[in-house]
Amino acid sequence: MKLDQTDLKLIELLQKNCKQTTKELADQLDLSTTAVYERIKKIEKQNIITDYVAIINKDKINRSFIVISHVKIKSHSKDAILKFEKKVNQIPEVLECFHVSGEYDYILKIGVQDMEAYREFMLSKLTTMEEVQSTHSMFVIKEVKNLKTYSIL
Repeated sequence: MKLDQTDLKLIELLQKNCKQTTKELADQLDLSTTAVYERIKKIEKQNIITDYVAIINKDKINRSFIVISHVKIKSHSKDAILKFEKKVNQIPEVLECFHVSGEYDYILKIGVQDMEAYREFMLSKLTTMEEVQSTHSMFVIKEVKNLKTYSIL
């Protein structure tokens, strides 16, 4: 599907605030509400927009201690990889998980309350997985840039 400049602007507006009404979007794009509605449906049908979410303030839910953890797994068999990924997807403290190349196999972004909560997470969840060989953790001092959206223009 080829996106035109109006589609791109619409996506940008939705990324900034997806709770805007079709009428509000139409006013900003100088289109009819029907045209905006049809464009949104077309973009959703093509899976360009896959979800609408609420961004949570991690400080308000006691998850502001962010840890980046590198993980090596014991085996690189398909079964071991799929088991590890399934388990990681079930752990709420793991905010993001990337299967990567290099010295480590995965990079996890973990959000917990504090260092003690991270220690408990490591002892009771991550290092108890039979697939995990070793970990290396780094603690975020300051989040300098964290885009919640993609620039498409």
